[in-house]
Amino acid sequence: MPLTIRPATAADAATILGFIRELAEFEKLAHEVVATEELLREHLFGPARRGAEAVIAEVDGAPVGYALFFHSFSTFLGRPGIYLEDLYVRPAHRSQGHGQRLLAHLARLAVERGCGRLEWSVLDWNARALSFYRRLGAEPLSEWTVQRLTGDALRRLAADAPVAGGGVP
Repeated sequence: MPLTIRPATAADAATILGFIRELAEFEKLAHEVVATEELLREHLFGPARRGAEAVIAEVDGAPVGYALFFHSFSTFLGRPGIYLEDLYVRPAHRSQGHGQRLLAHLARLAVERGCGRLEWSVLDWNARALSFYRRLGAEPLSEWTVQRLTGDALRRLAADAPVAGGGVP
């Protein structure tokens, strides 16, 4: 059963949302998923600036995994990077090299696009994933912590921002 990897299309929105929900369940974060097929279609495939890209891994035409990623930028390198938001392979298809093939696909895209890095976050309790990433040569950035603003905190800070064109007092 050969694995194929292809760019996702708007027709894949339901599949992507299914993968997102499966991943969130595994990560014990299902309660945080508020994405909808419509939001995914708009932000991944809509006419406005697209926020991310996705690829679908298939075996015999059936989706078995995906990767969702977007471009970042390194001021230190002076070059773009690829940030991997999600990497997921369904449990029945794990330990068959599919995750490595998805990451290799993204690494090839990064090199072709002139990116200086491919990076991602992983939950600290996910020992299997951490071991997998070490085998690929990934290095942890233990001196960095992820920071996040969401919900009310995001809206409160946004309310403090000057109006576009108004300058900073």
